[in-house]
Amino acid sequence: MSLQPKQGSDTSFWDHHRGRIFTRKGGLVFGKGVFCHGYDMMEKLVGKASYFQVLVLNVTGHLPERRLSEWLEALFICLSYPDARIWCNQIGSLAGTAQASPVAAVSGGILASDSRLYGPGATLAAFSFMNEALKQKQQGVEVQEIVKSHPNRRNDGVPVIAGYARPVAQGDERISSMVLVAERLGLVSGEHLVLAYELDAVLTAEYGETMNLLGYATAFLLDQGFTYQDVYRLLSCWVNSGVHACYAEAADQPPESFFPLHCEDIDYQGKAPRPVPA
Repeated sequence: MSLQPKQGSDTSFWDHHRGRIFTRKGGLVFGKGVFCHGYDMMEKLVGKASYFQVLVLNVTGHLPERRLSEWLEALFICLSYPDARIWCNQIGSLAGTAQASPVAAVSGGILASDSRLYGPGATLAAFSFMNEALKQKQQGVEVQEIVKSHPNRRNDGVPVIAGYARPVAQGDERISSMVLVAERLGLVSGEHLVLAYELDAVLTAEYGETMNLLGYATAFLLDQGFTYQDVYRLLSCWVNSGVHACYAEAADQPPESFFPLHCEDIDYQGKAPRPVPA
């Protein structure tokens, strides 16, 4: 029986799944153990594999080398800035000052990071660009032409490329730290990362824009054989530690003490006060 849904009124796909759960991941087998992609979790994973190895296993079905999981853990630390000015961290601070639960705070912060312009939500755009750029390069297109022909641009003509910009600062201090981690772990650069640096050189010289952490991470993970879906899922909680920090700080202070405002601090430009109709 086909497990793919069919068009029209054929309900065989849902009938086959009715009242049953199908899984390739694993689960608890009472009296035998807990299994994840064929691994006995208590016997083979707990105390033997790292959390990030198991995270990759849960997402992809493959248990990676520990050194790759260490690189991924370092990547998560790069999104752990305890700075309440960062949009997703600010959600954590606001939740803390309102005395909300840590679960609500961190969940809200993660949701705020899921944008097509920044955070994990920008992964698809970064992956799509890097894959297409490499195809063009392999076909003989010069890197300068790849940048020049990019369709998305600001009003001043600067290309808007996912993985190559930063809202406030120029450059990204996190990339050099991640490069050192990769070198220490013996993880070599592949063709995607080589191209990423070539694109960075062109954008820096001609437009003053530089590669950011997402651009670096995207190219690196493509070289490691990850798909877009893999990386989006792996990075879905990328910001949680920074949100934790800002939530905890605000929650430990008196309520409503985070960034309080007077009414006159708000530059209201709407309609003037008016009476409520009877």
